[in-house]
Amino acid sequence: MKTDLKVKLLKHLSQKKQDEGFTLIELLVVIIIIGILSAIALPSFLNQANKAKQSEAKTYVGSMNRAQQAYYLENDKFVTVDTDFGELGLGIATETDHYLYGLRSDDEESNVSNYADPNKDGDIDTESALKAYYGITSVGETETSETTTLAVLCEARKVSRFQGQVGSQGDINVDAKGVPSCPEADWKPL
Repeated sequence: MKTDLKVKLLKHLSQKKQDEGFTLIELLVVIIIIGILSAIALPSFLNQANKAKQSEAKTYVGSMNRAQQAYYLENDKFVTVDTDFGELGLGIATETDHYLYGLRSDDEESNVSNYADPNKDGDIDTESALKAYYGITSVGETETSETTTLAVLCEARKVSRFQGQVGSQGDINVDAKGVPSCPEADWKPL
């Protein structure tokens, strides 16, 4: 009989424990853990979102460089003004939600710059957390003395918000042989 009483008592105690909810301390610990994990994950998530936006600009400027090279091979000149942007045949807009795209040239015969600047309502966004990009396409001479079109893609070292450069104002650096390069101080080659 004692054994039956013990079994009933144990069942009663375990049943009572199952009917209870969480204590306030347990709930607070869980909330604090979730808060800590969120604080760690949110900046990483936001950084990944900016990288995705910047990936668009890298892709477009790289495509613009290749299109300029193809256009030069067919027409013996580069597309040098924004109004002729469609001549490149890329099918991309000169303005997206995140970037403004364009081109410019200091020397219409031998080089052109293609750029992507952070966009804010159709103007360059100097407070953006995005980097600017620009590419230079030029007619140059390779190491084997062959004349061809050469291109480079440059990324701003800093975002616009922290005095990063914008592509539309990037220097068109081309050496005596026509080899394009990124200005080292503010830009890095990709």
